[in-house]
Amino acid sequence: MVLRFLALLGALLALALPAQAQVSEPDRSAIRDVIERQIEAFRRDDGAAAFGYASPSIQGMFGSPDTFMDMVRQGYRPVYRPRAVEFREIVTLQGMVTQKVHVIGPDGRPVTALYPMSRQADGTWRIEGCYLQAPEEPQA
Repeated sequence: MVLRFLALLGALLALALPAQAQVSEPDRSAIRDVIERQIEAFRRDDGAAAFGYASPSIQGMFGSPDTFMDMVRQGYRPVYRPRAVEFREIVTLQGMVTQKVHVIGPDGRPVTALYPMSRQADGTWRIEGCYLQAPEEPQA
Protein backbone atom coordinates (compact mmCIF):
# COMPACT_ATOMS: atom_id res chain seq x y z
CA MET A 1 0.00 0.00 0.00
CA VAL A 2 2.77 2.44 0.93
CA LEU A 3 4.71 1.57 -2.23
CA ARG A 4 1.64 2.26 -4.38
CA PHE A 5 1.14 5.60 -2.65
CA LEU A 6 4.78 6.54 -3.19
CA ALA A 7 4.61 5.49 -6.84
CA LEU A 8 1.46 7.57 -7.34
CA LEU A 9 3.00 10.54 -5.55
CA GLY A 10 6.13 10.28 -7.72
CA ALA A 11 4.03 10.15 -10.88
CA LEU A 12 2.03 13.20 -9.83
CA LEU A 13 5.18 15.15 -9.01
CA ALA A 14 6.69 14.26 -12.37
CA LEU A 15 3.58 15.62 -14.10
CA ALA A 16 3.79 18.87 -12.15
CA LEU A 17 7.43 19.55 -13.04
CA PRO A 18 8.37 21.14 -16.34
CA ALA A 19 9.54 18.72 -18.99
CA GLN A 20 11.91 19.46 -21.84
CA ALA A 21 9.66 20.15 -24.83
CA GLN A 22 10.18 18.22 -28.06
CA VAL A 23 10.27 21.17 -30.44
CA SER A 24 12.03 21.23 -33.82
CA GLU A 25 14.85 23.67 -34.43
CA PRO A 26 12.78 25.70 -36.94
CA ASP A 27 10.00 25.98 -34.34
CA ARG A 28 12.49 27.01 -31.64
CA SER A 29 13.75 29.74 -33.94
CA ALA A 30 10.22 30.88 -34.81
CA ILE A 31 9.20 31.01 -31.13
CA ARG A 32 12.26 33.05 -30.24
CA ASP A 33 11.64 35.39 -33.18
CA VAL A 34 8.04 36.10 -32.09
CA ILE A 35 9.10 36.93 -28.53
CA GLU A 36 12.03 39.09 -29.70
CA ARG A 37 9.79 40.99 -32.11
CA GLN A 38 7.21 41.64 -29.40
CA ILE A 39 9.88 42.94 -27.01
CA GLU A 40 11.22 45.19 -29.78
CA ALA A 41 7.69 46.48 -30.39
CA PHE A 42 7.40 47.25 -26.65
CA ARG A 43 10.67 49.20 -26.81
CA ARG A 44 9.26 51.31 -29.68
CA ASP A 45 5.88 51.68 -27.94
CA ASP A 46 4.34 50.10 -31.04
CA GLY A 47 1.18 48.69 -29.48
CA ALA A 48 -0.31 47.44 -32.74
CA ALA A 49 2.78 45.38 -33.56
CA ALA A 50 3.15 44.04 -29.99
CA PHE A 51 -0.55 43.13 -29.89
CA GLY A 52 -0.16 41.31 -33.22
CA TYR A 53 2.22 38.77 -31.66
CA ALA A 54 -0.33 37.84 -28.99
CA SER A 55 -2.60 34.85 -29.56
CA PRO A 56 -6.22 35.37 -30.58
CA SER A 57 -7.33 34.46 -27.04
CA ILE A 58 -5.07 37.16 -25.53
CA GLN A 59 -6.23 39.66 -28.15
CA GLY A 60 -9.84 38.83 -27.29
CA MET A 61 -9.15 39.28 -23.59
CA PHE A 62 -7.74 42.80 -24.03
CA GLY A 63 -9.69 43.91 -27.07
CA SER A 64 -7.31 46.61 -28.32
CA PRO A 65 -3.61 47.39 -28.60
CA ASP A 66 -4.03 50.36 -26.23
CA THR A 67 -5.58 48.27 -23.45
CA PHE A 68 -2.92 45.59 -23.98
CA MET A 69 -0.08 48.12 -23.78
CA ASP A 70 -1.53 49.70 -20.62
CA MET A 71 -1.46 46.26 -18.97
CA VAL A 72 2.12 45.62 -20.11
CA ARG A 73 3.36 49.03 -18.91
CA GLN A 74 1.77 48.55 -15.48
CA GLY A 75 2.47 44.89 -14.76
CA TYR A 76 5.31 43.73 -16.99
CA ARG A 77 8.02 46.40 -16.80
CA PRO A 78 10.86 43.85 -17.08
CA VAL A 79 9.72 42.76 -20.57
CA TYR A 80 8.42 46.22 -21.51
CA ARG A 81 11.81 47.86 -20.95
CA PRO A 82 14.41 45.13 -20.45
CA ARG A 83 18.08 45.93 -20.02
CA ALA A 84 19.02 42.43 -21.16
CA VAL A 85 17.26 39.34 -22.51
CA GLU A 86 18.66 35.79 -22.60
CA PHE A 87 16.68 32.90 -24.05
CA ARG A 88 16.82 29.69 -22.06
CA GLU A 89 15.25 26.29 -22.67
CA ILE A 90 11.83 25.49 -24.03
CA VAL A 91 9.76 23.30 -21.72
CA THR A 92 6.25 21.93 -21.53
CA LEU A 93 4.25 23.47 -18.67
CA GLN A 94 0.63 22.47 -18.15
CA GLY A 95 0.63 20.94 -21.62
CA MET A 96 1.88 24.09 -23.36
CA VAL A 97 5.15 24.72 -25.16
CA THR A 98 6.75 27.40 -22.98
CA GLN A 99 9.87 29.48 -23.65
CA LYS A 100 11.90 30.49 -20.59
CA VAL A 101 13.58 33.87 -20.90
CA HIS A 102 15.99 35.39 -18.37
CA VAL A 103 15.36 39.14 -18.25
CA ILE A 104 17.12 42.00 -16.48
CA GLY A 105 14.45 44.62 -15.87
CA PRO A 106 14.84 48.40 -16.04
CA ASP A 107 15.56 48.42 -12.29
CA GLY A 108 18.46 45.98 -12.74
CA ARG A 109 16.61 43.08 -11.11
CA PRO A 110 16.58 39.70 -12.85
CA VAL A 111 13.39 37.73 -13.49
CA THR A 112 12.46 34.64 -15.45
CA ALA A 113 9.69 35.27 -17.95
CA LEU A 114 7.69 32.21 -18.98
CA TYR A 115 6.06 32.53 -22.39
CA PRO A 116 3.43 29.86 -23.16
CA MET A 117 3.11 29.62 -26.93
CA SER A 118 0.43 28.32 -29.28
CA ARG A 119 0.75 27.21 -32.87
CA GLN A 120 -1.88 28.78 -35.07
CA ALA A 121 -3.80 27.07 -37.88
CA ASP A 122 -1.42 28.68 -40.40
CA GLY A 123 1.60 27.15 -38.61
CA THR A 124 2.84 30.37 -37.02
CA TRP A 125 3.46 30.75 -33.28
CA ARG A 126 1.78 33.31 -31.03
CA ILE A 127 2.26 34.29 -27.39
CA GLU A 128 -0.40 32.91 -25.02
CA GLY A 129 0.73 34.93 -22.02
CA CYS A 130 3.72 35.90 -19.93
CA TYR A 131 4.37 34.93 -16.34
CA LEU A 132 7.15 36.56 -14.34
CA GLN A 133 8.84 34.61 -11.56
CA ALA A 134 11.96 34.69 -9.44
CA PRO A 135 15.07 34.15 -11.56
CA GLU A 136 16.46 30.69 -12.10
CA GLU A 137 20.12 29.90 -11.74
CA PRO A 138 22.05 30.05 -15.02
CA GLN A 139 22.55 26.73 -16.75
CA ALA A 140 26.06 25.33 -16.88
